Amino acid sequence: MPARINSTHFQNKRPVLQLTCVPVLILLLLFAATSYAQIAAHSPGWVVLPVEDYRALHARAFPTDRDPEPPPVEATLTRVDYDIRINGDLASGRATLTVDVLKDGWVRVPVPAGLLVREARLDGKLVSLVTVPGGKAGGQLSALLSHPGRSVLLLDIALPVASSTGEESISLPATASGVTRASVQLPRQGVDIKLVGGLLSQKSESASESKWIAYGRGNEALTFTWRRKTEGHRTTQPLRLRGSLTQLLGLGEDSTSINAEVNFEVTQGAAHEVKIQIPEKVTVNQVLGAMVADWEVKAGLLSVTFLEPVEQRARFVITGETRCPREGPMDIPLLRLLDAERETGGVAVEVLGAGEIKDVKSEGLDSADATDLGEMVANRQSQSLTAFRFRPGAAKLTRSLNVDVARYTPQAVLMANVEEARYQVLISNEGKVLVLARYAVRNNQRNFLKITLPPGATLWSATLAGKAIRPGQSPDGSLLLPLDKARSGEEVPAFPVEVVFLARGAAWNDKGQFKLALPALDLPISRTGLLVYHPPLFKVTAEQGSFRVEAYANPASAALNPPVSFNGATGGFSAGVAAPARAPASATGMAGLAPAPPAPSYVEDGKDELNAKRTQSTAQLVLDKFRANAIAGKRAGILPIRVLFPAFGPSLYLVSELTGENQAPTASLTYQHEKKAGGK
Repeated sequence: MPARINSTHFQNKRPVLQLTCVPVLILLLLFAATSYAQIAAHSPGWVVLPVEDYRALHARAFPTDRDPEPPPVEATLTRVDYDIRINGDLASGRATLTVDVLKDGWVRVPVPAGLLVREARLDGKLVSLVTVPGGKAGGQLSALLSHPGRSVLLLDIALPVASSTGEESISLPATASGVTRASVQLPRQGVDIKLVGGLLSQKSESASESKWIAYGRGNEALTFTWRRKTEGHRTTQPLRLRGSLTQLLGLGEDSTSINAEVNFEVTQGAAHEVKIQIPEKVTVNQVLGAMVADWEVKAGLLSVTFLEPVEQRARFVITGETRCPREGPMDIPLLRLLDAERETGGVAVEVLGAGEIKDVKSEGLDSADATDLGEMVANRQSQSLTAFRFRPGAAKLTRSLNVDVARYTPQAVLMANVEEARYQVLISNEGKVLVLARYAVRNNQRNFLKITLPPGATLWSATLAGKAIRPGQSPDGSLLLPLDKARSGEEVPAFPVEVVFLARGAAWNDKGQFKLALPALDLPISRTGLLVYHPPLFKVTAEQGSFRVEAYANPASAALNPPVSFNGATGGFSAGVAAPARAPASATGMAGLAPAPPAPSYVEDGKDELNAKRTQSTAQLVLDKFRANAIAGKRAGILPIRVLFPAFGPSLYLVSELTGENQAPTASLTYQHEKKAGGK
């Protein structure tokens, strides 16, 4: 029925609303806001709405609750209980299916496939079973239920009994139930039962029948297999066995460790225990094995008892210790497996520590390779290991082993070391740093010396024992210098390795701090000497740290003290060449290395700065020349040149000891500009 609205008084803002249906004020306000313009354009009167629009507005104003979602499944099979009795070739009984119906209306509940169903009842009433047409479940029987809730469906079923090679079995089909329980009765006693697809929880026998209760996994078929129980006569037969005993002894300086692995096989009867003959002064600490129940040592016999009689094979491990002489001839204690028709295996002896086996005397043993005695001996990587195999023969064949052990005094073996490092550093007030690094290296193992220069440093030259070399480069950017190696056992001589590089830092102001970074080596350094040349117009002091200030001293290593050839033109000497000894370092000289150029005089105002500028200009020319030669050498593809270090200006000598591997030593310096007479 259409709805009419009176809009006579819309112009004076007092409209009067009249509806022929149920008044809905909220709907009219929403509608009036959206259609005010249309109403104002027409003459006063009634507004007619279609019923569909009115219902749509009503549904928006008063939304109804959502319809409940259907259950994810229509019905579920909660539990299946079987009660079966076996009669000859047929097993019959009852299957109780507990079903929970979740949907209103008719629901199809499938019956476990493979069951021969005689009849089905629900609440005491017969129920018809129908087949599922088509699909994977085509031909499977199903029950139709119409009431939601729990229902119990009773099925009278029958199963065929399969027979094969003296065994009989029945198989219950897999179901999608949460719990599957089966009770099976067999009118026979004295049978062995085997279950597949579940767990046998109860087994009982009476005078006339056997009963089993089992729980299945639900998604697997539950199979019962039984056969007539046979009487076992192995326990009454005489015991016959054969075994293998492998023994490993570690000859230490204080004690000898013993490890033995025993494997035996029973060929007749059943073994309740096994006995091992233990030599005197041997202490058994532990016997480990999956079948071992207990063990006892008494009167030189080790008795190992088992959890149950062993009818086939078993294995266990014996650990013990004894005391043998530290060195010289000694008898090795040997374990033996008693009551065995045939005993195989062997013994291995190794020397722990610095020593070796000089002589061996054996009886009833043959030399063998360590890999022939099994994994326990083959895994040993000792260089002084001797292995023997038991000689075939009678079980009571005499066996003995005597070895002569020689011990050595352990000595420290030098692999590689830097016994002394010397650095000469020339610093300009522009922050440029030229470093000559010399190392006295002893080596009998390493192929390369890894040097990591400070960040941003440029290599100028590298020499080894006075010969120029071209260093390699590692993946991380470090330098690799080839080293000479001495033969093992020879005295390792020291040889010099030197490197010259240029680094750049911050320019010097009137005063401040400067951190001098040195290269890092992959070898330890015993002692270090650092000689720093700085601009003459600055006063430089060293802060406390790994370096300390001392009077200059020549290198202690002979590798860093070859004859010197002084170059008067540059005021320096060849790289890697030390100067002859002289007086301690002065404030303005070359610290006893070589005759220094005259120190600048500060008597007349202004001349000191002029002399300093001339000195810096000369040094800059030398540095530019060295750089040009180095670049030209690289372009020509020749070896790096040997750089002459320009030593001039005031110096400061620092020392330190024991620098670790891959550690970059640093020295912290404090500088201050010295103002002269006249305020200049």
